[in-house]
Amino acid sequence: MRRYGKHTDEDDIRTRPNRKGNRPRTHIRPKHEDAAEGLVLTVDRGRLTCLVEDRTVMAMKARELGRKAAVVGDRVALVGDLSGTKDTLARIVRIEERSSVLRRTADDDDPYERVVVANADQLAIVTALADPEPRPRLIDRCLVAAFDGGLEPLLVLTKSDRASPDKLLELYGALDIPYVVTSREELENGGAADRVREQLDGKVTAFVGHSGVGKTTLVNALVPEERRRVTGHVNAVTGRGRHTTTSALALPLWGADGWVVDTPGVRSFGLAHVDPSRVIHAFPDLEPGTEGCPRACGHDEQDCALDAWVSEGHADPQRLYSLRRLLATRERKEGD
Repeated sequence: MRRYGKHTDEDDIRTRPNRKGNRPRTHIRPKHEDAAEGLVLTVDRGRLTCLVEDRTVMAMKARELGRKAAVVGDRVALVGDLSGTKDTLARIVRIEERSSVLRRTADDDDPYERVVVANADQLAIVTALADPEPRPRLIDRCLVAAFDGGLEPLLVLTKSDRASPDKLLELYGALDIPYVVTSREELENGGAADRVREQLDGKVTAFVGHSGVGKTTLVNALVPEERRRVTGHVNAVTGRGRHTTTSALALPLWGADGWVVDTPGVRSFGLAHVDPSRVIHAFPDLEPGTEGCPRACGHDEQDCALDAWVSEGHADPQRLYSLRRLLATRERKEGD
C-alpha cells in the first residue's frame, strides 16, 4: 500500500541518505571519447606512471573500472590533469584490449592469476650459465607461459666466461628458439648489449629471470641512461641472488626502436592458469595432428593422436618430446 501518492511534494518526506556521503550510484558510465592515450610504465601502490605523448603523468584507476586493474604495458585512456607536473593526478578511465598477456601464479595450487606485463611481443628469459647454476625447469615454465600468453621467447644466456652454453642450448635445440650468449666482459665493452639490442629492435620485450643471473646488469647496459641498482652478489650458501627490482618497469630501448620491461626476480613460476590447448599453438608442425585427439586431451595420454602424427613423418619426434616436456612442468616443481 502506497504511503504517498505518485506525484507527492510533501516537505516532510525523508529520503534515505547515502552512508558514504557521496552521490548516489548509477549504472551510467561516462564514455570519455576525448580521453588521451597513454602507456603504463610502472605501478606502485595504486599509483600508475604513464607515458602520455612525450611526458610522464601520474595517475590512478577510476572507480568505474571496478576490479579491473591496469598493469605495465597496458594502453590506457586518461582524463584530468595531464600536464605531468608535480603533485598532479590523472585518472585512467579505460584499459584497451590487450594483444598478449604474460601471467603467472604463485604456485601450481594457486588459482589466482597475476598479470606480469601486457602487450609484450617477446619474453627474454635470462639465465646464468654458472653462479647460480641454470634451472631448466624454470626455463621450461617461462617458455610455457610465453607460448600460452602469445609472446615469442628469447633465451639470453649470461656469464659464458664461467661455463659453456652448449649443453643448455642442446636441450632447447628442437624448439628453435633464438638465443644470445653474453659474458660480463662483453657487456662492459658493449658488444653483447649490441647483439641483444638487435633482437629487441621494434619490439616490446619483457625480461624475466631468477635473482643473481645478471638481468638488471643487462638492462642497465641496454638502457644506460636509466641506471638501476645492481646486486652483483650471490649468496654463497644458497647460490641465490638478492632481489634488486621490486616492481615491473618499462624503459625505452636505447639506440633502437623498442621497449624493455624489467621485472622482479622470480623464485617460482606457477602455471595453474595454463591450458594445454593454447600451448600447442606454438607448435605449428604438431597442431594439425591434434584433430584426432580425444576431447580435453593433455597431449601426453595413450590416446593422443600426436604419436601417430609423428610416426607418419609429419613432424620431428624431438618436437613432440619437447612439447610434452614443457607441458609436464605444470605437474612438477622447478627444483624437481
